[in-house]
Amino acid sequence: MEYLWAFLIGGAICAIAQIFIDKTKLTPARILVGCVVLGVFLHAVGLYGPLKEFAGAGASVPLTGFGSSLAEGVKTAVNEQGLLGALTGGLTATAGGIAASMLFAFIAALLFKAKAK
Repeated sequence: MEYLWAFLIGGAICAIAQIFIDKTKLTPARILVGCVVLGVFLHAVGLYGPLKEFAGAGASVPLTGFGSSLAEGVKTAVNEQGLLGALTGGLTATAGGIAASMLFAFIAALLFKAKAK
């Protein structure tokens, strides 16, 4: 049952983002940034924790999960380091994901040739 809920919640998050891409004039980059900000907001008001507990990877894998991780990292670092943690906490908490995305983007750039539109 956990897999079903993860699939449904993660699919709903992605479907909402896809509807915004298809039905609005917003660029995909702005919609993706909106997803990250939504994750930060949901974490700040305390709704993302229960959602993540219920949906597991369905809530933590989409970009809203990245936003929640940023917020959690900042919160933890501010409690430990004070104001400096507001600048360093988000990057510390998400460094693994950022490094992996850069590595896979580099590998994709080596393997595939870009085409002009």
